[in-house]
Amino acid sequence: GFLGNVAYFAFVVVLGLLLQFFVVYSFFLATVAKTNPLPFYKQCKEVYLYAFSTASSNATLPVALACATDVLKLPPKIARFVITVGASANQNGSGLYEGVVVLFLAQVFNVDLTIGQQIQVVFMSMLAGVGTAGIPGGSLPLIVVLMINVGVPAEGIGLILGVDRFLDMCRTTLNVAGDLVIAKLITATVGQKTLDAMQENKPAEALAS
Repeated sequence: GFLGNVAYFAFVVVLGLLLQFFVVYSFFLATVAKTNPLPFYKQCKEVYLYAFSTASSNATLPVALACATDVLKLPPKIARFVITVGASANQNGSGLYEGVVVLFLAQVFNVDLTIGQQIQVVFMSMLAGVGTAGIPGGSLPLIVVLMINVGVPAEGIGLILGVDRFLDMCRTTLNVAGDLVIAKLITATVGQKTLDAMQENKPAEALAS
């Protein structure tokens, strides 16, 4: 019976990741960047495959940078800054995963979380996602901290280790995809004048003017 619960847990995580990818990312690409999401995703498929296979944002960083500059034709200054910072700070998938794990294990151990505690889990998962290491299994120590803070037994983390690797691969793909999307959004919003100045390698004073 518990295996069925774990399968349902994995389904909820993957569903959340898919909603973030195909609904949230697509919405901002279409409205802010004025870009058709499907061709954009197709151009980035090599990055997604590499992220899924390695489950590491840091290992995928060179591939993501090459895709941003060579395939998507984003300005190198924007791509290098956004994607490099995003490899450790932009962890949407990890934040979502950490929150779902804590809520799932709270139900397993019959820990009745109040509405306030559930909101606390959401915000702490968002903050923990920023500091998650871009390596396989990097979110597990932070999940344990979240569990302890809301009274869920820390040893419960062992119950989800069987599916953690697969879900790690999925959430890493979302994390890396988010970096490319944000780089595209910033490029679309900085203005043509700034982009031209970047291409000409003008000094910072020219960009400010």
